This record gives sequence, structure tokens and C-alpha cells, in this order.
Amino acid sequence: MKTIYFNHDGNIDDLVACLLFLQAPDIKLIGVSAIDADGYVDPAVEVCRKLTDRFNLRGDQLEIAKSNSRAVNQFPEDWRKAAYSFNYLPLLNRSGKVITKMADKPAHLDMVEKIMASEQPVTLVMTGPLTDLARALETNPQIADNIEKLYWMGGSLDGHGNVVQVNADGTQEWNAFWDPFALETVLKSSIPMQVIGLESSEELPLTDELRMHWASLSEHPAMDLVAQGYCLLVNPPIPTAQLYFWDVLTVISALYPGVVLTTEKHKVRVITQGLAAGRLEDDPAGREITLVTKADKNLFFKKFDELLLRS
Repeated sequence: MKTIYFNHDGNIDDLVACLLFLQAPDIKLIGVSAIDADGYVDPAVEVCRKLTDRFNLRGDQLEIAKSNSRAVNQFPEDWRKAAYSFNYLPLLNRSGKVITKMADKPAHLDMVEKIMASEQPVTLVMTGPLTDLARALETNPQIADNIEKLYWMGGSLDGHGNVVQVNADGTQEWNAFWDPFALETVLKSSIPMQVIGLESSEELPLTDELRMHWASLSEHPAMDLVAQGYCLLVNPPIPTAQLYFWDVLTVISALYPGVVLTTEKHKVRVITQGLAAGRLEDDPAGREITLVTKADKNLFFKKFDELLLRS
């Protein structure tokens, strides 16, 4: 049984990822925290508390931690608003109350506390910037010894990014760009890393066919919530770009490693200064990561449906 800590940055796919962890069998979820990045942190934390109230099938004793980390480069405001809309969805508010508590400590200290207290090595899953992990490592470097593996959605090694603004050259991915220095800190650690980059989920686009599939299963509460949530995603990272299941693949690959068909070993470094800040690039002297290069589309959506239909 895997012991998992989940840290995310509060947009729709992150919140869906949290829901999947709450629904998954045969794991122990010891912590959930949100950082103020792709989604505003206050509604993101509140959504996770409500999700835990409604969908915590295993009954894990959870508190939701709020990060106090701050951006080097903040996400565009228009992308971040979706967490507020998700928080107002009726299914999350029928009880009229929130029972699951906020953690007393900020996310990076909550991470240290939960990981150090775990009797089993922890699988750490992060679908946002790595700042809370970097700060946790700076607070207590020994947590690296109790992290079995880090699954991170971030970066790109094929030359294309999703940052389009005047202080970036477009070669970087947003979770890396949000805080390149945090990524540099984590790369200096000994924690094994499996990276789901922008190029990792090209078999897994968000399509109208999928939306109709979810609509046909709307009698199932978790499926209905996901269908409504993805209706809020109208602005992809680049206006003409396709949205993919980057964060959800990260979660499902941690739960079901067989979803990943192929990977590549790369030695990498991150650029921290200038217009290329946040760019991951190959470097023979760099830190080794495992980059996901292909996923099993059929198995991915099979597991996605299985988890959501458990409610």
C-alpha cells in the first residue's frame, strides 16, 4: 500500500486530481496541500476540504494545508479564477458546512511533519511548482530519506513551453517558471524524480467527446463534479493550444504505474536567470530524472472512470 502526500496549485485539473486520490483504493493519503499558483490558494484549500468531506472513501484522517510560498513569476490572473468557480459548485455545498479542518502549519512545514512521521516511505505527488518541497528540504533535509519517489508535473525537454509573456522566451513550462530556484533546489536533492512534462500526455487531450461521455454518467456524483469542473476551463495556457491531462496523468501514473508505456532517462539542469529562466535542458553533468514519453490512453481513461465511479 502506497503512502502518499499530495501538493498542488489549485486549478481544475489539480482539484480533480485531489478527488481521484480521495477515491482511490489501497493507498494511505497522509497529507494534501495547495500553493497559490495556477489557482488562488484560499478557494483551492476550501475545495479540498469540501472534497474530503464528501468523497473521502477510505476515511483517511486529513487536514488541508495552505502554502504561504510566493511566486517568482505569478500565473496570469485569468487562469487562476477557476478555483473560485469550482468552490461554488452545488454538489460541494449541499451540506452547508465544512468539517475537514485546515492544517495548523503552512504547507512546507506540514510536508515536513507528515513525511517525517510516516512509518513507510512516502510517495510525493506534486502538480504545481516545487517551492513547498524546496522549502521543506531547506527546513529539514532529512525528509529526502523518507521520500520514496517524487512524481512531478512540470517542465519540458522538447523545446516548447507554455509561458507567453514579455519576460520569457517561451521555452519554459509554467510550474518551472513560477519558481526556477525551487526546481534547482529539488534537482540538487537525492529524491528520485519521475517527470510528466508538457510532452508526456499528447495521447490524452481534453475533447468534446469526453465531455459528452462524462455527461452520460452524471448520475454518479464524482463524475458529475468532474464534468462540471472541466466546463470551467475555457482558456488553455496558449490561446490556440490543446488542453491535456497533465496533472491527472501525474496522479494516475503514481497510482497505476502501468499507465506509463515508455520513459527516458535524462540528466538535466534548470536555467534560473534571464529570458530562459525555468527552462529544463539536457546537461551531461546534470541531475538524472525519468521523463514520461508515452502513456496508455485506453488504460488511462479506464482507470480515470473506475476511480470516479466508485462514489
